[in-house]
Amino acid sequence: MPLPVLRSPPARTAATRGFRVIGSAPRHNPRPGTVSATEPACGKAWFARFSTTTSCANRGDTGFLYPTHSEGINPTATAVTQVQPPPRRQLKGVNSLRSSTRCQLVGTAAASSLASAQPRRSLSTVKPPSMYTTSFAFFEALWDAGVSHCFVNLGSDHPSIIEAMVKGAREKKDRFPRIITCPNEMVAMSMADGYARLTGKPQCVIVHVDVGTQGLGAAVHNASAGRAPILVFAGLSPFTQEGEMRGSRTEYIHWIQDVPDQKQIVGQYCRYSAELKTGRNVKQMVNRALQFARSDPQGPVYLCGAREVMEMDIEPYEIRQEMWKPVELGGLPSSALREIAEAIAGAKEPLVVTAYSGRNHKVSPALVELANTVKGLRVLDTGGSDMCFPADHPAWLGLRFGNEDAIRTADAILVLDCDVPWILTQCKPREDAKIFHVDVDPLKNVMPVFYIDALARYRADALTSIEQLTSLLKSDETLKAKLAGPEREQMQQAMEQSYKARLEGIASRAQPLEDGSFGTGHLCAKLRELCPKDTLWAVEAVTNTAFVHDNLQPTIPGSWINCGGGGLGWSGGGALGVKLASDHEAQLQGGKGKFVVQIVGDGTFLFSVPGSVYWISKRYNIPVLTIVLNNKGWNAPRKSLLLVHPEGLGSKATNEEINISFDPVPDYSGIAKAAAGGDLHAARVDKAADLEEVLKRAIEAVQGGQSAVLDCKVAMNC
Repeated sequence: MPLPVLRSPPARTAATRGFRVIGSAPRHNPRPGTVSATEPACGKAWFARFSTTTSCANRGDTGFLYPTHSEGINPTATAVTQVQPPPRRQLKGVNSLRSSTRCQLVGTAAASSLASAQPRRSLSTVKPPSMYTTSFAFFEALWDAGVSHCFVNLGSDHPSIIEAMVKGAREKKDRFPRIITCPNEMVAMSMADGYARLTGKPQCVIVHVDVGTQGLGAAVHNASAGRAPILVFAGLSPFTQEGEMRGSRTEYIHWIQDVPDQKQIVGQYCRYSAELKTGRNVKQMVNRALQFARSDPQGPVYLCGAREVMEMDIEPYEIRQEMWKPVELGGLPSSALREIAEAIAGAKEPLVVTAYSGRNHKVSPALVELANTVKGLRVLDTGGSDMCFPADHPAWLGLRFGNEDAIRTADAILVLDCDVPWILTQCKPREDAKIFHVDVDPLKNVMPVFYIDALARYRADALTSIEQLTSLLKSDETLKAKLAGPEREQMQQAMEQSYKARLEGIASRAQPLEDGSFGTGHLCAKLRELCPKDTLWAVEAVTNTAFVHDNLQPTIPGSWINCGGGGLGWSGGGALGVKLASDHEAQLQGGKGKFVVQIVGDGTFLFSVPGSVYWISKRYNIPVLTIVLNNKGWNAPRKSLLLVHPEGLGSKATNEEINISFDPVPDYSGIAKAAAGGDLHAARVDKAADLEEVLKRAIEAVQGGQSAVLDCKVAMNC
C-alpha cells in the first residue's frame, strides 16, 4: 500500500489529529526531531523523528510534523506511521541521499487509519547500524601500533570518536585503548608524557579543535624538549554547512572554531603534523605519525580531521604492522671511534657530560662499564630529565645545570645526548680540551641558536656508541697500555676521595636548622630513607632540583623522571602517567606497580592544575604521594634577576616588591583534597621533629590506595 502524502497545509482529519503540520518551514525553524519552540514538550516518548541515511541532510525542509500539547495525545500509544514528504529542492550531488528520507511520526491512537497498514513496533527495539568509520579504524590503528591509553578531552568535533569509543568498549574490550577522561588538556598531555617517558611506548591525547589544541599549552613544549613520543589528535570544524554529509555543521560554535590552519598552533613543536583527508588511509597516516614520534629525536606528533572525514563509513581493513617500525640510528664510524677513544684514554681528567641518554635504561649500566674501564673518568648530568648514572658509583658528579668545576678542568669531554652541556657565561671548558659531541640530534634542529666548540659531532645512538668505545678500550693493546699503570691508580684514588667528600658535604648540608625547621635536602634525605627502594620520582622542583637530586641519590635506571622542558606544571599529570604506566606494565606481567612520588615547587603545583589532577587520581584509582616544597613564592625569577643585575634595585627588594610572593599561602593539600571529593590524605609539616611521622602516615595512605599531598614548609637554599 503506498504511503499517503500530506500536503501543506492539510485538512485536520482523524489521521492527523494530535499533530501540527508545519509546511514550507524556513531555515530558522526547529530542526527535525525536536518539539516546536512554540509548544511545550509532550513527554520524552512523544516526538516527530526525522529519519535519513545521512543525519542532518534535510534540516529546514517542508513537511515536518510536531505533536501539539492540546490535542490530547495518548501517552501509551506506540504506533509508528511513515508519511512521505512532499517534493523539495534537491541539493546538487546529494539526490541519492535525499531519496531515502522519510519523516517518521510517533502518533496517537487517533492516527490508526494511517498506521493500520504498518506493523506495530517499539522504537526501543530498533538497533542502529553497526558502522565501521574512520574514527573506529583510527582507534584500531592506535591499538595495533602499541598505544594502550588515550587521554581525552572531548568536544563538538567528536561525535564519531565517541561512537567509536562505545563500539570499541562493547565489541573489542581488551583489544581497544583505555580511555582516560581529563578535564584539562595540559594534564592530559602530561599524563601521556609521563607514561611514554617511563615505558618508551607512545600514547594518545585527544582534544577539541583549535581551543583544545591551545589548551595543551606548555605540555607540547615539554614533550618536544623532553623527547616524549605522543600522538595528539584534534578534530576540525566541519567543512560543510547544509547537511551535505554526515557530520555537517549543527552548532553555532562550528563557525567560530573554524580557523585557517589549525596545525600551525603546535606545528613548530611537533616532529610531524598532518590532516586526515579520507578514512581510507587513516591507519597508514596514524602509523606514519607514530614513526616520527618514535624515531630519534622522539617527540610529539599532531593529526587533525574534520567531522565529515571521521564520520566516513569505510570497508574494514588491516595493514602489516611490522612494516611501520621507527628509524634506528647506528653507532660511531670507525675513524671517529678511535679518535674519541684515544682522547679519553690519554686524558688526565676525562669527563662525560650527559642529560637524557638514560631514557634508554641500558645506557646507565653501559656508562658504569665505561667508567670502570677508564679509571678517573667522571660523569656529570646537566639535564636532570633521566637517571643517566647511578649515585652509588664514585664517578658520579650529580646533577648541575651547566655549571660545575669538572667542566672547567677536564681535558677530554664526551658530550652525550645533551642539550646544554655548559653555560658559557657561567662556566667554560679549557681552551685545550678535546670535545666530542655524540647525540641523536647534534645540530639541535629546533633551536635557532646552539653551538659548542667540539672537534667533531656525530648523529649516533648513545648506547651503541658507549658499547663501541668500551669494547675498543678493552681490546686495543695500545689503548689498554694507556689505561694501566700507577698514574691511573692515583687518578682513581683521587676520584674516590672526591666522591667521599661530596657525599659528606651533601649530608652535612641536609641537617635540620637550629630553629627546628628543615630544608629540601633534609626532606629528601628522609624520603629516600622511608620510601621503597624502587620508588619512581617525578620531579619538578625548579630551583630546588639540585638539592632533591643530591639527597635522593637515584641509582635505578628509569627511577628519576623530569619533564626535560621549561613548561612548569608537568609533574601533576606526569606523576599520574608514570604511576598508570607502572601499574599497567606490571599487571601485564602479573605483578604490582611501583610507588610514585611527585616532588614539586609550590608555584609549579598551582601550574599543574591540581583540580584536574586529583579528580583523575580519584576517578581512576591512581594513588601518588605529592610533596609540595612550600617556600612562599617563586624563587626562580629572583635567581634570574640576580644573574643579570646582582647589585640592582631588585636584589635588595622583597618578594612582594618584585611580585613573586605567595602570601597569603594557599592551602595546597586542601585544594587537592577538595578535587578528590574529600578522599585524599592531606597534611602540613614545618618542623623537622614532626617530619618522619608525617611522612610515614602519608606513605602508608598511598600504599593503601589513597593519594596523599603533603604541604612541606622548607627553608631556602639547603
